[in-house]
Amino acid sequence: MKTNEGAANPIEAANPLQSQPQGGFKSVGDAFRSGIRDYNAGDKTGAVRALQYAAMQGHTVSLWKLGRMFAEGDGVDHDDLKAFEYFSQIADRYADESPGTRQAPFVSSAFVALGGYFLDGIAGSYVKADVSRAVDMFQYAASYYGDPDGQYALARLYLDGQGVPKDPRQAARWLKLAAEKGHRQAQALLGNLLVSGQGVPRQPGLGLMWLTLARDGSDADKDAWIAELHDKNFAAASEADRKQALSYLEQYIRKKQ
Repeated sequence: MKTNEGAANPIEAANPLQSQPQGGFKSVGDAFRSGIRDYNAGDKTGAVRALQYAAMQGHTVSLWKLGRMFAEGDGVDHDDLKAFEYFSQIADRYADESPGTRQAPFVSSAFVALGGYFLDGIAGSYVKADVSRAVDMFQYAASYYGDPDGQYALARLYLDGQGVPKDPRQAARWLKLAAEKGHRQAQALLGNLLVSGQGVPRQPGLGLMWLTLARDGSDADKDAWIAELHDKNFAAASEADRKQALSYLEQYIRKKQ
């Protein structure tokens, strides 16, 4: 699955330090370990240099880590195009990686990241918004790898009717798969659908349970909307529904222990 058509030399573009002398590493693994040590020690420049050495040999985790660093501006200038091209290298080289391997989570994460870039495009670059390709990326991560972020992203598209027919039932199916894996945003949206009966049979007690799990496990600063959704639904719930939610929650916790 090719993802980076349009770049004159996508590998060169994705490796801005490749013109610098590389060396001092006994192996790809040694370069990766050195990069992670430097990163953890706060030496992001040293980390990038070592990780790029490993990435140029096709080391999956190094490619992924560099993609995340450029996507977040973590120790490097924020550059979505460079991030896109690192993730593209993973998708192009390792799309057939079997689920369950040590590399698989990084491959599936790369597909999810690419889906996000295709959804919105990257301003001033050859990466244009292409919702159908975004759907393909999320679908692959969600179905082949069972990636909860991919499942959540795909569910959001079905909820909004973006690139796919609007289908709350399909959205609920993908949300449940992600929610069962502990994905807090998916738990919150699934809970809200169950309380309202949108796309699924109305089950307010079960919906309140998912909303409680989402709220308790979420980052209050990053996901304030989850707490707001929880509080709104609980305020409107009957006492019987609240008691049922507590019973479901106790059963869920026992099952997970």
